[in-house]
Amino acid sequence: MGNHRADRRAPRRAPSTTPIAPEVGRRRASKHTGSRRALFRGLPSVPVLMGIAALAVSAGGAVTAADPTLLGSEDTPHRLVAANASSGASGQSSSDLLEGRGVVVSRDSRRDAVADAASADLVAEAEAISKQRNAALARFAQLAEAQSKKLAENQWVLPLSPSVTTAEFGDYGLWASYHTGLDFNGSEGQPIMAVANGVVTSVGYDGSYGEKTVVTLEDGTEIWYCHQSGYDVSEGDTVSAGDVIGYVGSTGNVTGSHLHLEVRPGGGDPVDPYEAFVVHGLTP
Repeated sequence: MGNHRADRRAPRRAPSTTPIAPEVGRRRASKHTGSRRALFRGLPSVPVLMGIAALAVSAGGAVTAADPTLLGSEDTPHRLVAANASSGASGQSSSDLLEGRGVVVSRDSRRDAVADAASADLVAEAEAISKQRNAALARFAQLAEAQSKKLAENQWVLPLSPSVTTAEFGDYGLWASYHTGLDFNGSEGQPIMAVANGVVTSVGYDGSYGEKTVVTLEDGTEIWYCHQSGYDVSEGDTVSAGDVIGYVGSTGNVTGSHLHLEVRPGGGDPVDPYEAFVVHGLTP
């Protein structure tokens, strides 16, 4: 056998021609030989990406809300208007921008039209109410004027000033039966004033009444002014309240100068002059 060592290695097998089936459900991983950090070195971090995205959405929404035309079209280039530094407002309004492009912008909205119509209705209603008020005031003024004239026609005044009574209606004493009038104290020659509007129907001497003037009022009431010293009117004269018709005297049956005044409705029997004055707003 010598030093020769027999080759104990197994004999080589011939390569098999049958393909080996891969294992089902398992994926052979490939080993990357490069540095993993190099793949993300050029990208920003996740928070930065999120901030950029939010700014983009906010800017896009603001531009769209402010003026959709600012986003541009095929015929119009993209254009943004810088905001004012103090107020944040755009330097140009959307209507100005549209007018600059030749677009006619209507400044009246439907709300403005409705407001204008409502204002017109209110003005018309106010004018109608004003006309009605003016008409009512005119009618009231006419009635007031008529009433004023009526009051002026029936306004009584006291026959002497100052007015002092010395004997009343119905008194007994110096007279044959009872006193038929109201006596006013007065000095000789003192002016006597007509107490109401009327017509002079009698002027002359009448026995115990002395010099007497009779003024008949519109309703037929007669006012007798007695014991006068003189006259300032004639029969047929029209007198108004306050006009001087004569003067105080002491003619007839008297004990001193004074005015004896009687009130005779319809020219009949005398009534209390005091009550007649009170009815017409006077207190002798």
